[in-house]
Amino acid sequence: MLICADVVALLFALWASYALRYAMWTPDLTLKRMVLGLLAPAIAVPIFIKMGLYRAVVRHLPGAAIWTVARAMVLATLVWVIVVFLLEMAGQGIVPRSIPLFYFVIGTFLIVSSRFAVKRLLTGTLGMQGGKRPVLIYGTGPSAVRLVEALKGDGTRQVIGFVDKDPEHHGRDLAGHRVFPASKLTMLIDQYDVEEIVLSMSSISPDIRHEVISEVTSLGITARMLPDIADIVEGRYIVSQIREIELDELLGRSFVPPDPELLREVLADRVVMVTGAGGSIGSELSRLVAKWKPAKLILFEANEYALYSIHRELSATRCDVVPFLGSITDKAAVRRAIIRHGVEVVYHAAAHKHVPLLEDNVLEGIRNNVLGTLTVAEVAFEQNVSKLVLISSDKAVRPTNVMGATKRWAELIVRQKATEAKALGRAQIFCAVRFGNVIGSNGSVVPLFKEQIAKGGPVTVTDPDMTRYFMSIPEAAELIVQSSALSVSGDIFLLDMGDPVRIGDLAENMIRLAGFKVRNEQNPHSGIAIQVTGARPGEKLFEELFYDRANAKPTRHPKIMTADAGVIQQSRVTEALERLTDALRREDELAAKEILFSFIADREAKAA
Repeated sequence: MLICADVVALLFALWASYALRYAMWTPDLTLKRMVLGLLAPAIAVPIFIKMGLYRAVVRHLPGAAIWTVARAMVLATLVWVIVVFLLEMAGQGIVPRSIPLFYFVIGTFLIVSSRFAVKRLLTGTLGMQGGKRPVLIYGTGPSAVRLVEALKGDGTRQVIGFVDKDPEHHGRDLAGHRVFPASKLTMLIDQYDVEEIVLSMSSISPDIRHEVISEVTSLGITARMLPDIADIVEGRYIVSQIREIELDELLGRSFVPPDPELLREVLADRVVMVTGAGGSIGSELSRLVAKWKPAKLILFEANEYALYSIHRELSATRCDVVPFLGSITDKAAVRRAIIRHGVEVVYHAAAHKHVPLLEDNVLEGIRNNVLGTLTVAEVAFEQNVSKLVLISSDKAVRPTNVMGATKRWAELIVRQKATEAKALGRAQIFCAVRFGNVIGSNGSVVPLFKEQIAKGGPVTVTDPDMTRYFMSIPEAAELIVQSSALSVSGDIFLLDMGDPVRIGDLAENMIRLAGFKVRNEQNPHSGIAIQVTGARPGEKLFEELFYDRANAKPTRHPKIMTADAGVIQQSRVTEALERLTDALRREDELAAKEILFSFIADREAKAA
């Protein structure tokens, strides 16, 4: 079809050239002119075939095809002129010199315009638009233009236009679509019934991106993000695969790239053991460790299926990964794992972390979180493990629940072992890393909200004014490992969690990210409602990372600080541990809980 269309177009171009040259609509069609006219497409079509003009899929024809057509027409015209010159030398007539020029210009225009007209019919506004979702694109960068081209062949979305804050772009056309000011966003949504907005802002600063995401998600339509160009190049996405906006992007956390030297220093060519390797933090730590080529990675986990899952995942890496099924409260198992494999570094992530569950299971929480940490620390001390890193929690600061109190005890135990190692002149390092909630971790509020939204609501919050700190699991894992490289033993590192997030705002943002409206007094008949259930036992209205913010000291990493350890140095936990162990042996929950909290309160009172 294209060849036939091109033959007709070239014959028309030659007729139009003669008509222009002689200023008449019906120039004389002599036999010689007809022969020369038929030679033009006969010469051009083989050249077009050779230059690939018939290989391109017209629906996806790029703009650069114009220059390919122009080059093909230049070559076709030159060959035709040579043939005409040879015929003139044989006495077969003369072709005016202006004819080849007219032929080239008109022929190029007809060939190009015919192809792009067909492309427009197949993919543009003249094609079938029924059932397509109206989409706005926020941003005017190169990625946004490529997205428009990709969506034209998508068949499910129709691009209405671009939105941008830069006034230089307002009113201009980009890739065939108008660029509107951001101030008209609400008007555009109402006017065109826009159901989705895609943000193309990978090169924009995090602050501006956070501002735009917050603005867009408050409009009650589906908001998605165009993947970063690096992700597309590495194959994690294709240009037409629009990803969901991640919650941490909405929280506006600034990202600091990890220091490769810190990671390499503590992981490369080391035998590393991660306790709780199947949990959310433990599994991410294990993935990070495996990337840095340790001599061996020991996955220590009590949950059989969790251990199987993470071991199967990491078995595909080049790292020597060893699964070890056992509990941190089993001293013989911990000792066996460390001795058998010659463990040099331990990341102690195993713990019970669910606040309400531990309020109902006090004895098990203490046995696992306190005595389990004591077991791991004692065996590491005995076997001269070079480094032990405790994964702690912001709930350890002035704890009001069992989970937080057990984590504070774990910090004190690790500090005590650091003091003992220093007294014996050992180079062993014992430290703790304290941080808040991680997005998507087991038992976190985020997966619960997602599940409730998927069911149509309501989303339950204990208190909308409650605030919590959040960070992503990969960021937490990277900062934990970097903290361990900075330790000189006995440190409690504090990760910069940014600003605390109001739980009510978090619930509303997650509802909007899912493409729903929040049902409230202003919108009583549609959307997903937020239901307040009241605070649970042991829950604090707000969490803290510091006992005293003024005493926190910076480190060489901008996201890592270290706490003043003066309070811990005065702690003597041995006697308190004996009393706590005795209460557990007697299964006296009230006594165990009283010892758990009174010891911490006594340490804080002495510090004050």
